[in-house]
Amino acid sequence: MSESIVVQRPEGAPKQLMLLLHGVGATPQGLVPLGQRLAHEFPGALIVSVRAPHASDLGQGYQWFSVRGITEEDRPARVAEAMPAFVAMVHDWQRQSGVGPEATALIGFSQGAIMSLEATQRPELLAGRVVALSGRFAALPQAPHPHTTIHMLHGKNDAVIHYGYTVTGAEHLISLGADVTADVIPFLGHEINEGVVDTVMERLLGHLPKRHWEDVQRAAEAGEAPAE
Repeated sequence: MSESIVVQRPEGAPKQLMLLLHGVGATPQGLVPLGQRLAHEFPGALIVSVRAPHASDLGQGYQWFSVRGITEEDRPARVAEAMPAFVAMVHDWQRQSGVGPEATALIGFSQGAIMSLEATQRPELLAGRVVALSGRFAALPQAPHPHTTIHMLHGKNDAVIHYGYTVTGAEHLISLGADVTADVIPFLGHEINEGVVDTVMERLLGHLPKRHWEDVQRAAEAGEAPAE
């Protein structure tokens, strides 16, 4: 997508694809610092801060969907209308990089997080990891693809999107058996600070996906070595 920013293009074939998705009224530049930290931790990843496709109704920046006059009732329809272009964008970067869905991470802030979370509600696997910063589901979710892990982070002082949406969404997904982590950060507003970035790195580097843990458990119960 034009005007997106390639934060890191590794030498040789990328091992991972990380797409950063900004919020409404913002630009790709705002997520470059997060991308630079990711580049330090994941030197083999192609990292791109993607520009949303539409000029924002707010008079500056870009948007994935319009928030003018938005309500709880019509938010799901607006997200659904924007989803085909969002999915096509992810597929395009996957084709360019040669990286498949399981090694793709969608890392979104605010409206970018909404799009990333809602993308997990499609039947096919789009990304192995989704990181939602200060976001929410448009509607109460169903379980995502079993190969998708979702990490949700939200500030308790967020005055734009209430942190309760993260808590409710994560609790519901966990009840459905999905692979989810949720962090509510005290005193944090609708922003990304150093503490948020540190937590993102902890989740991406330290969380063993649920499906891998289940493989280990099954192998242990059967007295076998787990598959590599």
